Amino acid sequence: MTTDRAAAQQQERPEQPDRPEHREPSERREPREGPARPARTDRPDPVTGVDLRVGGVEVRPVAGHIGAEITGVDLAAPLDDAVADLIRRAVLRWKVVFFRDQRLDHAGQVAFARRFGEPVVLGRRGGASPPDFPEVETTADRLELGGRYGMDHEEWLARRRPHLLRGWHCDHGARVDPPAATILRAESVPPYGGDTTWANLAAAYAGLSAPVRAFVDGLRAEHRLGVGYQPRPGDDAYLRHLLDHQMASEHPLVRVHPETGERVLFVNGYYIEQITGVSRPESAALLQMLLDQAVRPEYTVRFRWAPGSVAFWDNRATIHLAPGDHTQLDAPRIMHRVMLHGEVPVGVDGRPSTPVTGTEAGRW
Repeated sequence: MTTDRAAAQQQERPEQPDRPEHREPSERREPREGPARPARTDRPDPVTGVDLRVGGVEVRPVAGHIGAEITGVDLAAPLDDAVADLIRRAVLRWKVVFFRDQRLDHAGQVAFARRFGEPVVLGRRGGASPPDFPEVETTADRLELGGRYGMDHEEWLARRRPHLLRGWHCDHGARVDPPAATILRAESVPPYGGDTTWANLAAAYAGLSAPVRAFVDGLRAEHRLGVGYQPRPGDDAYLRHLLDHQMASEHPLVRVHPETGERVLFVNGYYIEQITGVSRPESAALLQMLLDQAVRPEYTVRFRWAPGSVAFWDNRATIHLAPGDHTQLDAPRIMHRVMLHGEVPVGVDGRPSTPVTGTEAGRW
């Protein structure tokens, strides 16, 4: 997701001298020239809960460390620069933002995504992309697994989560350049169940003690496609798919966010194989501790989907957990995803991520 880094730092560091002085909501005014900039205080308003505002568009946090709902905007209509800037700032600040009751179709979702970066086009999506929209990936939990890999969704969940934390992931974390952001739209959801949960990895890093932060700053880890999947005996079509599309990268265990400058605990339960340079038992113990830290309840937010809901998250600063509590219901969960091209992560020491196999920056 592209933005002006100085503007993002201005949002995160209210003491900077070029920040407009604080005004009460009734006193706020926009600059006389140029596009309107989101008005905000150091903290959300204690009465209204509003953190950012442009005209009738408001950002209201929904949890202490992560997550905000944006109201008063129609994502199917062209966005003016001020509203696009508000959304961009809200994503950087709150890591994931939610929109309700939107009327987006595939074309509208792609057009909205293009306001914030270049959508990813996956070359091997096949039937997962709607005709004429290679930027969109459609997932339908109950519809696609049996036909593609010969297993029902309950078996899929059992095999991809040998323990709870293996389900947590950022999108395409095995790539050397994981997506910068993801925009997910709900078309059809069960009447209950199917929520998604996100965790703030910048807050998780900041919550570590200083000696542990200093220790993990210098570590790197291999992220590999399929680590979170347990093969079944005999003929396993999904395992063959994983072996045919091997992908792995070595990433810093702490990455520096390219726009906010925050240090982010880059742990990824579904992809991370092993911390480089330590034994497997040491790696397993460290990763368990860091994943436990990352998904502490205070660093998470849970979202209840409805048709027309949209979530927009920073894939560089979050991991999320796909739901598994709705699979017994006789109701489809159909979602449409667009991802934005991202950068090669860089560690605290300035070293970038490196490809191990099957991945090249900018090539999908």
